[in-house]
Amino acid sequence: MTEFPIIQTNIWDAIWAIPLIMILVVVLKLFVHVPSKHIPFLATVLGLFISVFISHRENISAGIFMGFFYSAATLGTYTSLKLALNGYRTS
Repeated sequence: MTEFPIIQTNIWDAIWAIPLIMILVVVLKLFVHVPSKHIPFLATVLGLFISVFISHRENISAGIFMGFFYSAATLGTYTSLKLALNGYRTS
């Protein structure tokens, strides 16, 4: 039986990867006019790219695993900021 891979990550991956993905998503949404329904796909592709090719190049399974975490964290932060800003504007 094979064991699960050991994934070595640190806080710096999350500190620079998640804001970078969010900035890229917002820039692409503003300048390329990406529809809102494609934002989750775009964040997932960017998260996987950063994780597989930059953060975890030595371990593909760790890169894929962490890429989904990066994109999920980005989407959660993006959505909460968007809802908070809309709530602030309407109150």
